[in-house]
Amino acid sequence: MTPGTECPSLPRIAFEWPTGTDWSEIITREWLVTNGRGGYASSTVARCNTRRYHGLFIPGVEKRGRTVLLARLCEHATVGGRTYRLDAEENADGTQVSESASLLRGFHLDGLVPHWTYQVGETRLQRKLTLVHGENTLVMVWEHLSGPEVTLRLRPFPATRMHDDKLHHSPLEPVVQLKGSLLEMRADDSAPPMRMRLYPPCAAPFVGLTEKSAPQFYRVEKARGYDSVETLTSPGYFEYTLGPGGFLAMGITTEDPVVLDRDPLETLALEYERERRLLVRVPEEARTGVPARLLLAADQFIIDPMRSADDAWARAVGQDARSVIAGYHWFTDWGRDTMISLEGLTLCTGRHRTASAILRTFQHYVRDGLLPNLFPEGESEGLYHTADATMWFFHAVERYLEHTKDEELLRDLYPTLAKIIEHHQKGTRHNIGVDPADGLLKQGQEGYQLTWMDAKVDGWVVTPRRGKVVEINALWFNALRLMVDWSERLGKDAKPYAAAAEQAYVNFNRRFWNPEQGCLFDLVDGEDGKNDPAVRPNQVFAISLRHPVLRRDKWEPVLEKVRKELLTPVGLRSLAPGHPDYKPKYDGDLRARDAAYHQGTVWGWLIGHYVDATLKVNADKGAARALLKGLEEHLEHAGLGQISEIFDATEPYRPRGCIAQAWSVAEALRVFLKTGVH
Repeated sequence: MTPGTECPSLPRIAFEWPTGTDWSEIITREWLVTNGRGGYASSTVARCNTRRYHGLFIPGVEKRGRTVLLARLCEHATVGGRTYRLDAEENADGTQVSESASLLRGFHLDGLVPHWTYQVGETRLQRKLTLVHGENTLVMVWEHLSGPEVTLRLRPFPATRMHDDKLHHSPLEPVVQLKGSLLEMRADDSAPPMRMRLYPPCAAPFVGLTEKSAPQFYRVEKARGYDSVETLTSPGYFEYTLGPGGFLAMGITTEDPVVLDRDPLETLALEYERERRLLVRVPEEARTGVPARLLLAADQFIIDPMRSADDAWARAVGQDARSVIAGYHWFTDWGRDTMISLEGLTLCTGRHRTASAILRTFQHYVRDGLLPNLFPEGESEGLYHTADATMWFFHAVERYLEHTKDEELLRDLYPTLAKIIEHHQKGTRHNIGVDPADGLLKQGQEGYQLTWMDAKVDGWVVTPRRGKVVEINALWFNALRLMVDWSERLGKDAKPYAAAAEQAYVNFNRRFWNPEQGCLFDLVDGEDGKNDPAVRPNQVFAISLRHPVLRRDKWEPVLEKVRKELLTPVGLRSLAPGHPDYKPKYDGDLRARDAAYHQGTVWGWLIGHYVDATLKVNADKGAARALLKGLEEHLEHAGLGQISEIFDATEPYRPRGCIAQAWSVAEALRVFLKTGVH
């Protein structure tokens, strides 16, 4: 921390239940801890797993991807001869198996670290946990706060499945090896080793007594139409008695066991210090309240991708490899999401070097003029089925240069950016290319979903949008105008880019204006040769970007149409009510959900560009700030301290999809700061 800089307090989200709490209060709120490598720990406040993605230790494993290694830890506490259970399970009828809800007195996030407080008889206990940043290492600590001594029995249930794989039933006894104070455990011979240690040293000897769990029911998986029951096997348990003021800690790692020699309380203190340093990077007015909370949320998406190809490239050129997890729990790093999120996650949080590293990392992966759409779990090569991620790259570079004035990066990226334009003008994969007749960008190939509205299930592309799409052409014009600016700055010939931009501008305004609706077509020159009049939020980008492609006299009617038909307290609907394909709720099995994914479902990230566009028309920052109220309140629901991926299109706008989405957080933070910190 910079000498003389006051140490900021970490933002807190806190719930207190003086006499216990209602089950529904703690089974629907979820917490998330991440490690900067894509690995995580997550569950509900109730410590009852409701998803296949829940677990206490889900690190990224080489050539496998994120793997559930410690699915759960059964915790019993005995006080005065009576035994209580602190973790929880749920029956298929929604009733809880243990009494943990009645014991829970409070839950809070101090920064990103979750804390639980329990009243166990006359004893008060606290549990907290963290992952070591940059490592696959978990630390959990139990502290005796008051009352008589308590005996804790901790029974780990290991697993060995990919976090998004089918649920397992574990008939085999886990493999266990004791090496002094170190316990090495794996669910079976094929699983990576999970090394465990308790503190104080030799505090709790391991008792080898195998136990098979009751069927574990995951309510969210059932609601999503997936298999929802799993059986796990534990090889034994630890037992230790805590006196007043005492503590017990558990360290778990897949790293060299020497990392478990660290003091666990110091590890927690270092995580608090790391989070405070994140707050010091930003202006003082952004270190408290909602901006501070969103700033810490942003940190959970920035990762070292841990791909061998990245490591070799980064060492060769003396750069860092960095990327962005699009969302927790199931997304990996996606090109589109990364570029849209870059400003909010890194530039608004004072992490300019990280932003540069992300841009250079994705530059390394440009193929045939395209950025990768995504990197599949555990793999090193990207998939390139996207028409817009590459255009968002230009936007991200522009935002980076606006914040940093880094001419060196511009010079390094310029040849790649020029090649991208060339590839698009000649035509590249998936029929992505410029129509020479009007200078507009077309795209589309049977079986592929190339825009951000990319739902596909069982071969069915829900919103194919093949043709000339409104937001892609807004991005295309923006990219061309940026190339004019950058060419002039670097002494290059800007005339070809200026001519292409002028052609795109004239024909965009001629082709995309829909006089019957008083707004823009979502698509022109579709597969049937027709234009698509569906009222969608994509037209906002024709106004919001640095170089708006839409004529100024059309801004007000477009925004009024979007306000009336698409605006909600938590973002913009993806399709206006009244359209035959409109779906008010996102629920059911995969096919039903994907049918609604971009057909009405609200997306929080869209509020960012809607605010940008409205401020261009009316500079009332107070009115713009009011548009964020719903997302601000959402921070205490679903994924605590985070913003969900999507919401139902009608009240009560129930959060759906991922509990933590990078572009939702990034855009909320960006426009929260843009509209002023109060």
